[in-house]
Formats: sequence, structure tokens, C-alpha cells
Amino acid sequence: MRIARRLLIGLAALALLPAMASAQRPALRPDDMTLGKPKARVVIVEYASLSCPHCARFHRDVFPALKTKYIDSGKVLFVYREFVTSPVEVAVPATILARCAAPKDYFTVIAKVFDAQEQIYRDGTVPGLLKTLKGIGASVGIDEARFEACLNDQAAFDALKARIARAQADGVDSTPTLMVNGRKVAPPATGEMDLASLEKAIAAAK
Repeated sequence: MRIARRLLIGLAALALLPAMASAQRPALRPDDMTLGKPKARVVIVEYASLSCPHCARFHRDVFPALKTKYIDSGKVLFVYREFVTSPVEVAVPATILARCAAPKDYFTVIAKVFDAQEQIYRDGTVPGLLKTLKGIGASVGIDEARFEACLNDQAAFDALKARIARAQADGVDSTPTLMVNGRKVAPPATGEMDLASLEKAIAAAK
């Protein structure tokens, strides 16, 4: 099976869209994927790409503690918004796959893709990528026929392009971008987002 070319066409044009800053507490969008208490006073929005190594490290090294301490406890509503960075050949089908899963399995797919990211890059081939994604899909009940249909769904790709355009309108030009109640959180000098930086922003937002 090969990924339909039309699923990749048009992403380059999105990079030319102007970015605009947003400083307001975010209102939820109908297609937002969320974890936590909907009415939590603090809202963390993460813009992430499934091909981004920094995002993978954040979800491996920082997110579990953030989830346990703040999201699961009801203190924070976490909103995950999709972005696409190079290589788009990884980011696009992986993101489409996550959206194709049942809503309850969305974050499971996201986590599994991030966990498999190093393996995907080590292999470096389209067949290897598709084998990995098929395995992730199968783990949440997506069989091969549905997998192929998902990755060739023009409506799903158009919806992804719209979400990317909205992210750029929010001022996003790199990943991960994290905002706490509408304010962008700057990572520490290491360049990798850490829990301490997020905790400081959460405390200031209360």
C-alpha cells in the first residue's frame, strides 16, 4: 500500500501563512482532543508534531508527571492540538491514524507513535513506517483495510490542514509549543521543556 500523494500536497503552502500572536485564554474548539477536567481553571494547550523529536522527549520524560500531578487530579485541562513538521511523510499519516482511531484511543495512538519515533527514524523507509503504523493501528482495533482507507481519506487530510492553519494563526511556528491560559511557556536554557517551567506557569495562572 502506498500513501496517497494528495495527503501530502498543500503542506508546503501552509508554511507561507502569516503567524499571529494570541494572548487570550483559549476557548475549546469542537475538534480539540482533551484530557482532564473540562472546567479546570488552568488550560494547557500543546501544539505538537508526531515527527518532532523534542515532542517525543516531552511526552516520554515530562508528560507522565504532568498528567499525574495536574491533569488526573483535575487541576488542569490539557488540550492537544496537531501541527506538522518535517518529515511530513511521518507526521501526516501518523496524525491521520490517530484521528482515525476511536476518540478513547486517540491519546494511546499519540503515545505509541512518540514511543516508536526513534525506531521509525532508524529504519528510514516508507515500508518500515507503514509497518509500524499498521501495528499501532492494529493495537487499537484498526485493521489493514481501515488503515488504508484512513490514510487515503481526503476529508481527513483537509481537516488536518485546517487545524494546522489555525495553529499558525495562533502564532505557532515550532513544536512543541505550550501555552498556559493563553501564555506561551518558554523552555529553559536547555531548549527542552521541563516540568518546573510548566509548574511555574501553572502557579501564575491560578
